[in-house]
Amino acid sequence: MASTLTVRVADVAIETDEIRRFELVAEAGGELPAFEAGAHIDVHAGEAGVRQYSLCNAPWERERYVIGVKREAQSRGGSAWMHALESGASLTIGAPRNHFALDPLARRHVLLGAGIGLTPLLSMAEALWRRDAEFVLYAFARSAAHRAFAARLREAPWSSRVRYHLDDTGPRIDLAAELKALAAPDTHLYMCGPQGFMDAVREGAPQWPEAALHFEYFAPVVPAEHTGDTGDDRPFEVELARRGETFRIGPDDTIAQVLIDAGIDVVTSCEQGVCGTCVTDYLAGEPDHRDFCLNKKERESKVAICCARAKTDRLVLDL
Repeated sequence: MASTLTVRVADVAIETDEIRRFELVAEAGGELPAFEAGAHIDVHAGEAGVRQYSLCNAPWERERYVIGVKREAQSRGGSAWMHALESGASLTIGAPRNHFALDPLARRHVLLGAGIGLTPLLSMAEALWRRDAEFVLYAFARSAAHRAFAARLREAPWSSRVRYHLDDTGPRIDLAAELKALAAPDTHLYMCGPQGFMDAVREGAPQWPEAALHFEYFAPVVPAEHTGDTGDDRPFEVELARRGETFRIGPDDTIAQVLIDAGIDVVTSCEQGVCGTCVTDYLAGEPDHRDFCLNKKERESKVAICCARAKTDRLVLDL
């Protein structure tokens, strides 16, 4: 499969004052690569660089990709670039990748999305409905005017599974009580949204096992459980077990960049530890995790090499 694709913007629609929906089709026509619910694509956004956007259409739709983009006031330029696009424009994108997948062993699924964080959950809801799985989707927004994809949620065959919660309309949800009531064996929770929302969900779900929590961050802001001693940025060594090579990582280096400079085939994207593209298995040593995509269980064997350092003198990677 090609690492990049050329697509055409078939349609641009206004969802809210801040959010636009983009429908992308293959430039040469025909089918696009398949994807699973929760997947995202890289969009090459001109001088703003590469940005990640979740696919929110049904996974079985091979003739199009649909993404939603919020215009961020503090954006590094990606969302502004996207909002300037018009129908007919050509885009370079990466093939779909999924670091926010539905757990195939879960019996019940609880989806919680706030604002633009709703996007990956839409494809999840479509997939769960098609397989006749038990699920509920909680959609949080500041007000009715800020409800993205409102028409789609209203007209979906699974609309009865949607629970709306608006900040300006009471009564306010007791999130901790709601999450406690939903917690049950074989039930998994998926969350995506702004930092404050994500923190509130995690703080309100202490009874949920870590393995049942799935999350996707849109920005590299340190969540509460990631804070703590990250150590100093002292040099360390990285050993590639399969290649039998060792590299020195200096205080101002990243593992990924040192390996790329040495000609090692390493794929990165966001370079901030958000998208999960560079996640690699490690075999020995203790990483200094600085990512925002791995949960506690995953950190026992995986490391995001675009941003991680090491607490030990040597880190052995499965490369």
